[in-house]
Parts: sequence; C-alpha cells; structure tokens
Amino acid sequence: MDTERLWHIGAKPIVLAHRGGANEAPENSLTAFRQARDKGFRYIETDVHATKDGVAVIFHDEHLDRVSDGTGLISDHTWQELKTVSDESGNHPMRLDEVLEEFPEQIFNVDAKADSVVDPLIVTIGRTAAHKQISLASFSEQRLVQLRRWLPGVASSLGTGAIARLVLAARTPRRVRPVVLAGLPGPDRGVEAIQIPVVYGRVRLAERRLIELAHERGFAVHFWTVNDAATMEQLLDLGADGIITDEPTLAHEIIAARY
Repeated sequence: MDTERLWHIGAKPIVLAHRGGANEAPENSLTAFRQARDKGFRYIETDVHATKDGVAVIFHDEHLDRVSDGTGLISDHTWQELKTVSDESGNHPMRLDEVLEEFPEQIFNVDAKADSVVDPLIVTIGRTAAHKQISLASFSEQRLVQLRRWLPGVASSLGTGAIARLVLAARTPRRVRPVVLAGLPGPDRGVEAIQIPVVYGRVRLAERRLIELAHERGFAVHFWTVNDAATMEQLLDLGADGIITDEPTLAHEIIAARY
C-alpha cells in the first residue's frame, strides 16, 4: 500500500460521514462533526460555499433557508452577518479554517460547490497548511483543474465530465480505451478517487467493470449517498473502497462484520 496516498485501493473499505452523518445529527453542523469524531469516524464529507467577503464556509445549499434560520444566498452575506445565523444544531455555520483547527485528526472530503469558492479554498488550505487533511471534490472538473493547479499535493477526485469518460471507457473494447482516456488526470496530478452514485440517470455505475478500470487507473472508488444495508453489502461485494453515507454507524457495523 502506498502510504503517501490519502485514499487507498484494496484496503479495508472506509466510511465517509456524509455532511458529518446527516441522519445522525444536523447536517454540516458543529454538533455533527463532533459526534462523528467522538464515534471514531475519521473521514467526513462536507461542502463549502463562499461568503460575500470571500470566506469559505461549511454549507451544502447555496441558500440559507433549508437548514438555518437565515434567508437568501450565502454569497450575499458577509461572514459577520452569517455569525448571526443559527443552523439546526443551534450554532452558526462554520468557517472551513475553524473546522480544520478544531478537528486536526479528521480527513475532510470537501466539495467545492461554486466557482466563487475556488479562491477562498486555495487561500484557506494554503494558510492552514492542511494539504494532507483535505481531499478536493466537485461536480465541475474545470473547478478541480484550478484547485489542483494551485494546491499541488492535495488529493482530489474526478469531476463529472471526467467520470463520464471513465464510464464510457469501461464499456468500450480495451483496445479503444486509450483513446477515450487520453489526457484524463491521474494520481500524478493528485487524483486519487472517483466518487459516484450507484445510479446516474438511467446508467448504473455500481458495476465491477467500472470499479476494476478505476483501480487500474489508480483511483479508489467511493459511492454516494448510500443509506441502506443491502446496497452497502452489494457495493462491498463489488470491491468498493468507501461508502459515503448519512448513516455512518450502520456502514461501520457492516464493514466491521466483514473485517
């Protein structure tokens, strides 16, 4: 096993607590992160947006309304204004740098939710020297290209467009695959994982051929957002390296029973 990697292939599968374990505590909250830590979950999946004054904050939605007593876009509020907002745990939204400081032993899989958060992410990770504590994620491969350029040494996953090429390659004859995959970033650029749903539209991604191709390319395979035991079992049978879930306790129990 390459100890320099953050995400490993062929090891005991890991549990990533989705938004801190959103079915066990209020999502992306201080309470959720503390509970995940206290339960022994090292890996936390979370999301970041940028405030009006360029602060990277932990929040999934672009609007405040669903999971807080605030209203409107995060990007229309300054950090000082967000400090007056309470989420469902009774705390204000967290800054990314605060989270990295309070939870130095945790690994955060951070989804960059908008183009506006790219620069704040680069500044925050650089200032906190959290390069080994972060893995970057985004649906936007272009967003990830920028982040990888300015944050060498930080692990990342592939964006949607790049994953689509991998899915296509897994379904084409092996002799054609080099053409489909030409220029696809790999571990030499910090890409260590693909993080995918079980099904995307009408396409089932939980297939052994895709997992095997990802492993050949040096990518660990994490599936989201998986909350039922039967699907977790099926993914482990296929060779998944990680489960991203709102039910981290359940996933831990299932994996522990196998290992």
